[in-house]
Amino acid sequence: MTGQHWGAVLTGVVIGFMGGLFGKGGSAVATPLLSLLGFPGFVAVASPLPATVPSTLVASAEYWRSKLLDWEIVDWSIGIGVPAIIAGSLLSPYVGAKPLLVVTGLLVLAFGVSFLFFPKDRSLAKEAAENPKGLRPSYWRIRLALVSIGVGLISGLLANAGGFLLVPCYTEFLKQPMKKAFACSLAVSSVLAIPGTIVHAHLGHISWPVTCLVALGAIPFSVLGARLAIKTRAAKLERWYGLALTGLGIFFLYHL
Repeated sequence: MTGQHWGAVLTGVVIGFMGGLFGKGGSAVATPLLSLLGFPGFVAVASPLPATVPSTLVASAEYWRSKLLDWEIVDWSIGIGVPAIIAGSLLSPYVGAKPLLVVTGLLVLAFGVSFLFFPKDRSLAKEAAENPKGLRPSYWRIRLALVSIGVGLISGLLANAGGFLLVPCYTEFLKQPMKKAFACSLAVSSVLAIPGTIVHAHLGHISWPVTCLVALGAIPFSVLGARLAIKTRAAKLERWYGLALTGLGIFFLYHL
């Protein structure tokens, strides 16, 4: 294999570990890394997406065993998110690869800064302890539907499974504690990646050899990341999450 191919495997290692640790599929992080390795725009954008399906499934199983999944959130996010992500995927050719890469970097940076400087999990964890059946803020179903539609559309456009958007939306708009947001995000991402993969494959955006190389590194390390996250204090996990996303966002935008 060439150095570029080994770089794709290492990209899988990074996104697998970060995905399990931070409850995200990792394609939003893989896109800038593959782009920096020299892969063409749409290959860098779309090829990591299929690799997120097995890696998020195995990581999600770790959270499921720890009883961190909220199935109402998962079911609604999938039921509404699937048609929304198909619509976003079909619109992506009219946007172009460069704007997609720029938007990816900006979103990663914005959410990273939010988690780093405006942590929320301590107050949410306190509320969750007082509501053992799960936090349900006012206009719960409307919030859940809007989050599912918004994340689905943007994820389809960016060719990712939505994990980097789902976690902050679950904590910010649905008021869920960090680890529960991670758990639900992984479960939803594993399903949302499927329709996006089908559409982008039909459009010819996916390089399957690159997908396989990314998956080779991602699958085993996603389990390792999930196990570490479950054992880590939520407040510390939130800081790590913010720092990682902020650093990657800056790095990517600087090299575009």
